[in-house]
Amino acid sequence: MNALDEVVESFSRLPGIGKKSAARIANSLLSADSTFMQRFSAQIATLQERIRPCTICGGWTESDPCPICADSLRDRSLICVVEQPQDVQTIESSHTFRGLYHVLGGVISPLDGIGPSQLRIAELHQRVASGDVKEVIIATNPTVDGDTTALYIQKSLEASNVKITRLASGIPAGGDLEYVDRLTLDRSFRGRTAF
Repeated sequence: MNALDEVVESFSRLPGIGKKSAARIANSLLSADSTFMQRFSAQIATLQERIRPCTICGGWTESDPCPICADSLRDRSLICVVEQPQDVQTIESSHTFRGLYHVLGGVISPLDGIGPSQLRIAELHQRVASGDVKEVIIATNPTVDGDTTALYIQKSLEASNVKITRLASGIPAGGDLEYVDRLTLDRSFRGRTAF
């Protein structure tokens, strides 16, 4: 295996990148200028040293606490619970949520041997117990494991005096009923609202 094949193999191990995309990326890098390549390789080499989880929310950050947790203008009475750090970035890009976040670090998945104790659920309980939190918004993915995790969190926080909500799910705006799967349609009917 030559150096190009090794790079293609490494890129193809990344999520969402198949062999063809990996080969295109590797070939593009071969024709890139050396300044870009030096900067790019240094960024990759130091990524794990520079970026780490925030000790409060668990999101990726270069400073601790992260800029979101440190922002005094954020609504500290709202906590949005997400599965992974990248989910914070996705929600932040919409500019619709001004509360804080809590990253679980995964979902409850008995088949994969992941139980509640392996997630950051105890830390969520500590944050809720502080008394500042009025609402916990559960934003786990609408999958079997995501729903299981959401239900577990909801049940475990029932005794606290916080409002527990779940992000709505259903037919997307501009969606066509013809292309909607049965699960999404079922959620749409169950989550319907008056207007």
